[in-house]
Amino acid sequence: MNRAAQSLAKGAAGVALLHIEQAASGRGSWGSVHAHLAAALRGGVSSGHGMGLFYGAPAAAYAVHTATIGPGRYERAVQALDRAVETTTRARLEAAHARIDRGDLPEFGEYDLLYGMTGIGAHLLRHHRGGDLLPAVLAYLVRLAEPLPVGLPGWWTHLAPSGERSPDYPGGHGNLGLAHGIAGPLALLSLAVRRRVSVPGQIEAIRTICAWLDGWRQEGAAGPWWPEAVTRSEEAARRTRQRGPLRPSWCYGTPGLARAQQLAGLALGDTARRRMAETALLGCLTDPAQLSRVTDDGLCHGTAGLFQTVWRVAQDSSGPAFAEQLDVLAEHLPPAGEDPVGLLDGATGAALARHTATTRTVLSGWDSCLLLN
Repeated sequence: MNRAAQSLAKGAAGVALLHIEQAASGRGSWGSVHAHLAAALRGGVSSGHGMGLFYGAPAAAYAVHTATIGPGRYERAVQALDRAVETTTRARLEAAHARIDRGDLPEFGEYDLLYGMTGIGAHLLRHHRGGDLLPAVLAYLVRLAEPLPVGLPGWWTHLAPSGERSPDYPGGHGNLGLAHGIAGPLALLSLAVRRRVSVPGQIEAIRTICAWLDGWRQEGAAGPWWPEAVTRSEEAARRTRQRGPLRPSWCYGTPGLARAQQLAGLALGDTARRRMAETALLGCLTDPAQLSRVTDDGLCHGTAGLFQTVWRVAQDSSGPAFAEQLDVLAEHLPPAGEDPVGLLDGATGAALARHTATTRTVLSGWDSCLLLN
């Protein structure tokens, strides 16, 4: 089994997304798509512990399903991957509900976008809206939004933001980010409402998450911002130690949080929330201090992710305020590399954002794996 290849973040499964988007726009070859998918599937894929949207069967399934917009015939692969995803997802849902019943705190891998149920839900929303599996994932996220018996939010984890135990986080933390925090479930729940997939309690869960984020919204000189994480002592005091916004990134920063809350505003019909989110993003984009903290090119926390997030926000914005910002951001995207590797942190993600900037369209929906659409 080629473990590296089946990674959406770093392997052939992620690189295939670039070739799919290029082929769909007539700028690439479907033969290249097939070659990268074959590399991702060679030797089988993982469907056990540690699998999620960015690794294993869900990662491969996401890539193969995305490729079905082209002329390739992947029926057998799709069927096998779908079975693996369904079997493991149901087992993980059962374990997650049992954990909630016990009153234990979750780990990132239970609910987050990269490896948890939010990521699997993003794949299902994009490629499997029918059936009962997506509603089951949404119902779990509704439960996740319910407060714990000790009064903490249901997504509060006993881990540090690193994903490990740390003496610096003796009471764990509440994570706000899109990649590992509660902004991911918020985006998924909101996108599902917009696509007319809902379960009992879903709207209330969206409002609960939004209310918690509102409690941590800070007002700065450039506009609203949010801390990346909240410790137990900060939660008790209702005050963050973070002195100001950090780098404007998809994964943890204002851009990702703004998109999630814009989607929530659209799902709820809450114009004030949508405008607040867009105002926060515009303030971030016009603040030289924040922009100076962007020091790499990738999707996760670099210029590519910033551009792609702003582009999606602009598609749902009611005004032209983001057009000029997109032109400026496009100028800072890196030139094409010779060997595009790595969706989240490498040249693959940068190339996809550059493709968006050049064509001003996304034909394959590849950025659904980032919960931007």
